[in-house]
Amino acid sequence: MTTQKPTFNTADTVARVRGYLEGLQARITSALEDIEGPQSQGGARFRSDAWRRESGSALQGDGITRILEGGRVFERAGCGFSHVSGPRLPPSATQHRPELAGAPFEAMGVSLVFHPRNPYVPTVHMNVRMIAAGTGAAGTGATGQAGQGPICWFGGGMDLTPYYGFDEDAVHFHRACRDALAPFGEGLYPRFKTWCDEYFYLKHRNEQRGVGGIFFDDFAELGFEQSLAMTQSVGDAFLGAYLPIVQRRMHMGHGEREREFQLYRRGRYVEFNLVWDRGTHFGLQSGGRTESILLSMPPLAAWSYQREPQPGSPEALLTERFLQRRDWI
Repeated sequence: MTTQKPTFNTADTVARVRGYLEGLQARITSALEDIEGPQSQGGARFRSDAWRRESGSALQGDGITRILEGGRVFERAGCGFSHVSGPRLPPSATQHRPELAGAPFEAMGVSLVFHPRNPYVPTVHMNVRMIAAGTGAAGTGATGQAGQGPICWFGGGMDLTPYYGFDEDAVHFHRACRDALAPFGEGLYPRFKTWCDEYFYLKHRNEQRGVGGIFFDDFAELGFEQSLAMTQSVGDAFLGAYLPIVQRRMHMGHGEREREFQLYRRGRYVEFNLVWDRGTHFGLQSGGRTESILLSMPPLAAWSYQREPQPGSPEALLTERFLQRRDWI
């Protein structure tokens, strides 16, 4: 934990970070619409839903939820920006910072989950966020005692969840994650990869969610400016990490068997997001906007009792090779 000078708590810094995040959301959604193609050929467009929580409620702030549904390539794709403040941090944000329990806070970030239509295209998640808590947070514009601002930290990352695994896709994704972190320290990628493997793990299933990627939270050790730059580098790397995989797989032929397996595996995604994900818990516990928090849910999912894939099948290979912690680079 690092106590920051009041850099974050100045209006120009808030505007700078917010401007980056809003621009990132716009770039990503525009790129997905390009992949979707013309509407005349079945390509979908994002619906933009701007929202605001007024002063006087437990949580106040605003954001833009962008959602694409029923597309040619993506069955559902949600990409949300939010900037909120509240009088006290929820328990999900203070489990590693007990000294901040009950402190006012301010948080902003971009979070996305894309659920493709073709079972050979993996689902992807990415999030970049910044939280400030303590005296001077919660949008008050005030600094703390002795010229100190609030404690500020960053979090985020990206991870890939295939239904049918391909080594080249996992390698490409992990290389993009490694390269995004490389300018900020050689040890960050292996550290954040391990963190991702440990975080995106379904404890009740004893199973990884996917092939991983990178994950970090409570991060401020590089100082405000460099920690922000690292977080931005992760956000900027997302399209190059994911879209080449989409373009390789989106036209692969598939049938009822692959679709059924995709829906079954989506059930695991739902289980993780509702049972274990700290971001979901943070949003719900802080009184956030439910529709925006749950934009990560797939449009369809399925469960099957004690389902076992046939030995040697592509479905069995997913569990045997791709849902295992390994060094993909």
